[in-house]
Amino acid sequence: MAPPPAKPAAGIPDPQAMIRHLEQSVGRVVRGKPEVIRLAVVSLLAGGHILIEDVPGVGKTTLAQALARTIGLAFQRIQFTSDLLPSDIIGVSIFNQKQQAFEFIPGPLFANVVLADEINRATPKTQSALLEAMSEQRVSVERRRYVLPAPFLVLATQNPLEYQGTFPLPESQLDRFLISLNMGYPPREDERQLLMSGGVDGILEHITPAIQGEQLRTLQVMARQVRVAEKLVDYILALAEATRTSHEFAMPVSTRGVQNLYWATQALAFCEGRDYAVPDDVQKLAVPVLGHRVMLERAGSGGLGETRAAIQRVVAATPVPV
Repeated sequence: MAPPPAKPAAGIPDPQAMIRHLEQSVGRVVRGKPEVIRLAVVSLLAGGHILIEDVPGVGKTTLAQALARTIGLAFQRIQFTSDLLPSDIIGVSIFNQKQQAFEFIPGPLFANVVLADEINRATPKTQSALLEAMSEQRVSVERRRYVLPAPFLVLATQNPLEYQGTFPLPESQLDRFLISLNMGYPPREDERQLLMSGGVDGILEHITPAIQGEQLRTLQVMARQVRVAEKLVDYILALAEATRTSHEFAMPVSTRGVQNLYWATQALAFCEGRDYAVPDDVQKLAVPVLGHRVMLERAGSGGLGETRAAIQRVVAATPVPV
């Protein structure tokens, strides 16, 4: 039996149709990755930031650009490099000769959707310039605070740490990403179609917004109304507690991680047309939501792959509520 649809909001008679249109628009350029696109949309609806990690050339930046272009909001791309300074991102205060006063000139961070491309090629000092923005949606410059546009979303890509010229993201910043995605290589047939079509650059340039900013905010409100049973809340907490009591984790899941998993669970249920969440939603999201937040006692060279595998073991060992 099909699950009952989520209740429509004013101005959006069929929210699931809008979500499908959004996913199809992104799928025109990101071939053969429907599960990755769904997770990215879940993060959008949950109001969280997205981290996309993989080797160069598999479509990280393409996914981020496609997502940004399908949302009718102000978009800025920042190419992170080793010589990038915090002021290049946030903005600077300059002296206005006419007004005889300092005037703040906003940087590219003052947009609704910010693509932080190859974020781990910047120095830790520059990376940390995003901390306040990602958690509080505002920045501080010379003892003054400036509010960023709402909604505010960071789409960040990074290369694996073993690649030359990269700096690891601080744990506090990793914890501010709601979800981390791993692209992987496309299926053979999709890669073949990509070759035969001449690439996706032309398609990407002609993508039009599939959803407007006000509609996105409405969908985010609707997603937060999805019911999560008390037993399912206890299940989410049990997963977090398992990382805190296990000797395998040097840094377990934070309270922010628990909250993000809760919100993501609501968003996934909403994407699938339900007004209630189920244990399957939590299990599908545990690794992409929690895998980048933890640190292992004895980490090898596997990076995020090792922590994701550890979270998967926690999920397998934790009883599912019935």
